[in-house]
Amino acid sequence: MSRVTAVIFDWAGTTVDHGSLAPVRTLQRLFAAHGIAVSEPEARRDMGIHKKDHIRALLRAKCGSANEAEVEALFAEFIPMQMDCLERYSAVIDGVPEMVKALRGRGIKIGSTTGYTRPMLEVLLASAAAQGYAPDCALCPDDTVAGRPWPWMCYMSAIRMGTYPMHTMVKVGDTVSDIEEGLNAGMWTVGIARTGNMIGLSAAEYAALPAADQDARLAGARQALRDAGAHYVADSVADLDLEPIEHHLSRGERP
Repeated sequence: MSRVTAVIFDWAGTTVDHGSLAPVRTLQRLFAAHGIAVSEPEARRDMGIHKKDHIRALLRAKCGSANEAEVEALFAEFIPMQMDCLERYSAVIDGVPEMVKALRGRGIKIGSTTGYTRPMLEVLLASAAAQGYAPDCALCPDDTVAGRPWPWMCYMSAIRMGTYPMHTMVKVGDTVSDIEEGLNAGMWTVGIARTGNMIGLSAAEYAALPAADQDARLAGARQALRDAGAHYVADSVADLDLEPIEHHLSRGERP
C-alpha cells in the first residue's frame, strides 16, 4: 500500500472552533461555580480527552484528589453548560471543506474523533454539514470502551470506513492526546498548530497579534506538537500535505 487510505480529523481546534474555545470556556465556568479558579493553560493541558476524564484530571490538579462522586456530579453539570454554548463555537475553520473535497477526490475516506459526548458531537455534525463539512465517520468515546489516548476510536473508524491497514491512515489533530491516539493506533500523525489548542486564539484574535507575536506563538505550538511525537506539523487543515507520508509508504516505511 503506497497511498493514504483515510484521514481522521479531530473536531474543536482542527476542523471547527478556531482556537478550541468552547471546552476551555465551559470548564472554567464549571469550576468557577464551585469556587475553583482554573487558568486557561490549566484547562488546556489535557485537552482532547473524554470530558469526564478532563474534569477528573483538573480536580486532581487543583484539589490533589478526585472523588468519583464529585467527578460524576461535575460532569452532569458540564453537559448542559457545554451544550448551551457549543453551537456558538461551531464555525468550520477556513479551508476545511476545500481540503476534504480534495482528499475525497483522491479516493481518501474522511473520519473524525473527539473528546465530546455523542449529543455534543451531533450538534457539531449538523452545524458543520450546513457549512460544507461532513465526515464519512464521526466517533466519540461513547462509541467505544475509552477515549484518547487509547486507539479504539481510530480502530472503529477503520472498521466503519472499510480502510486498511492502519499504517495507511493519518490522524490529524491539535492536541497532545490527538497525537497519542494516532501513534497508539499505528497511524501517521499530523499536528495542527495555528488553529488549535496550542495557541488557543480565535482567528480574529490571532490576526490582531503583531507579526512577531504570531511567529513566536506559532513556533512554540509547532515544537510542542513535534515534542508530542507528531510525524509532521501543519499550521491548519488547509495546509495539510500528505505527499511526504505517501513517499514513506512508497518505500515500504511505517509510522
